[in-house]
Amino acid sequence: MRDLTKFYIDGQWAAPHGRGRLDVINPATEEPCATIALGDASDVDRAVKAARAAFDGFAATTIEDRKALLQRIIQVYLKRNEDMARAITEEMGAPKALAIQAQSASSLGHFQTALKALDEIEFEKDEGTHWLMREPVGVCALITPWNWPANQIACKVAPALAAGCTMVLKPSEVAPISGHLFAEILDEAGVPKGVFNLVHGTGPEVGAAMSSHPDVDMVSFTGSTRAGVEVAKNAAPTVKRVAQELGGKSANIILDDADFKRAVTIGVMTVMNNSGQSCNAPTRMLVPAGRMDETIAIAREAAAKVKPGDPYADGTVIGPVASETQWRKVQGLIEQGVKEGAELVAGGPGKPEGLERGYYVKPTVFARANNAMTIAREEIFGPVLTIIPYKDEDDAVAIANDTPYGLSGYVYSGDVSHARKVARRLRTGNVHLNGAGVDVTAPFGGYKQSGNGREWGVHGVEEFLEKKAILKPKK
Repeated sequence: MRDLTKFYIDGQWAAPHGRGRLDVINPATEEPCATIALGDASDVDRAVKAARAAFDGFAATTIEDRKALLQRIIQVYLKRNEDMARAITEEMGAPKALAIQAQSASSLGHFQTALKALDEIEFEKDEGTHWLMREPVGVCALITPWNWPANQIACKVAPALAAGCTMVLKPSEVAPISGHLFAEILDEAGVPKGVFNLVHGTGPEVGAAMSSHPDVDMVSFTGSTRAGVEVAKNAAPTVKRVAQELGGKSANIILDDADFKRAVTIGVMTVMNNSGQSCNAPTRMLVPAGRMDETIAIAREAAAKVKPGDPYADGTVIGPVASETQWRKVQGLIEQGVKEGAELVAGGPGKPEGLERGYYVKPTVFARANNAMTIAREEIFGPVLTIIPYKDEDDAVAIANDTPYGLSGYVYSGDVSHARKVARRLRTGNVHLNGAGVDVTAPFGGYKQSGNGREWGVHGVEEFLEKKAILKPKK
C-alpha cells in the first residue's frame, strides 16, 4: 500500500498541516491501495506563497530555458511511463493496454505539443503603432479529475510551464497516485523550486481554498458542471481568470448515407472506451427513424464484444468505473432509463456475471429513446449509450443542439463534405467526422455549460498568457 501523505511544496516533500487521511480504493478489488493526506487552507496558503515567490524569476526565463525544461520532463516521463500506466490502472481501473497506450501516452503528448507551441507563439510582436507582448498570467490553481488523471494534469501543467507560470495542483482525491508520481517526475527533471506545487485534498476544502486565494491569478478546472459553478463563484470576488472544461452529452449524428455497420459499431465502441468515463463520449446516437431496427441489431452485436473484466488481464476491453459513488450513480441512471420506457438493447442494471467484486457496469445500450428522457439529458459517465431516432437532417441537428452541454459532437456520412456541412451547425467545441480520433494540437473545450477556454497545443498555452500592448510615441 502506497504512503502518499506528503505534499510537494517549494521544491521538497513536506508534511501536511491538515490532519485528515483518506484511503484510495482500487475499483477492481474494492480494497485500499494508497493513503493520502487531506490538505487544508493553510497547506494551500503555503503552496501558493511558494508559487508566488517563484513567479518573477520563472516568468523571466527565456523561451530556450523553458524548452529545455520541457525536454527534461519528457525524458524523465519516458523512463516512468510504465510506472504511470500502472498507477492509473490501480487508482481508477483503466485496462492495462488503455493505460499505457492512451491514458499515459496522452499525458506525454501534451508536453510534446507544448514544447512545439513555444516555436509557434510570438511572445513579442511589432504591430506598427505598438508592441504586442504575451506574458505569463501568474500563479495558477490547477484542479483535475479522476477519469483521465495524468492526461488532465499534463494538459494544464505543460502549457502553464511553457507560458512561464507557477502553479499549485490538486489532483482528484479519487485518483491521486498519478498526480503524486507526476510530482516525482517534475522533481527529477529539475523544475525550479516553487514553480510546481502539489496539495492533495477534497474540492470543498482544498479546491475552494485554491480558487478563492487572493494570490492566485488563474484557476484551470476540469470536472463536473456543478463543481465548475462553485469554482467560478469562489474565484469571482478576486476577478481571477477561470478556464473550465466541464460536462458533456455529445451527439453522434449518423446520416442516412453513412456505412451503418461501421458507423454504429465505432459509435458503440467509442462510448464504451474507458468504461464510458470520458466527457467527450458520443453518448447520444442519432439515427434515421426508419433505420432504428438495423441500428439496434448492429449496436447489440457491438456491445456483446465489449468485455468487462480485470484491468490487468489480457483481452479486457473495459475495467470498472472509478468508485463506488460513480457505480451507484450509473446504476441509478440505468434504472431510470428502464423506468422511463427506453428499450433496453444490451446490458442493464447490476454487475456483469462473474464480476461481483469491483465496481463493474454492464455495457448498456438503450434505443427508441427521446431527447427528453433522463438518460438523454444527464451525463451518465459510464458505459451507457442512448439511441434516439430523428425525422430528417434538420431534426437531427435540433436534437443534437438541444442540450445544456456543448463539448463535442460526431457526424458520420458517406461524404465528408456533407458531414462537414452538418458539423458547422453543431454548437460544440469540436466535431469528429467519420470516426476521427482526438487531436492534441486542436483546441479542446466547450460551448454552453461544457465550460469556457481551450486546452491542448498552442491554444492551451495561450490560455496561460496575458496580452500587453506597449504603445509607441508619435514621431
